[in-house]
Amino acid sequence: MPLEAEFDSENRILRFRLEGTVTDESLNECYREIGKYAALTAPSTGILDLSKVTSFEVSPETIRRLADLPPAIPDPRPPRVIIAPSPHVFGIARMFEIHGQDTRPSLHVVRTESEAFAILGILEPHFEPVQSE
Repeated sequence: MPLEAEFDSENRILRFRLEGTVTDESLNECYREIGKYAALTAPSTGILDLSKVTSFEVSPETIRRLADLPPAIPDPRPPRVIIAPSPHVFGIARMFEIHGQDTRPSLHVVRTESEAFAILGILEPHFEPVQSE
């Protein structure tokens, strides 16, 4: 599961893109990586883009456990978005959203990048790759 991290310093948005097969193990690793990148960039909001995921083999137990963890971006108030065009991935992402609504009240699950940008109020994002140190 390749993970690509990008940051828009003007809008303070941290975006992650996953592709390929996502498993329990790789999603747990992704969550840890998001925390590292969030500490590095101090974003105000985030996007998790699952558009290039070809297989999502994550158990409901893993989704519930991750939803119970503190958010990777500590301030729960700003909106954050999961982009999940596939019906199966969208359903699992909605489960995460519902289960974690107490600690992530501004999390939105959408199907397209344009929906995500509209929620975040972005007209012209300027994402650049970011490397963890």
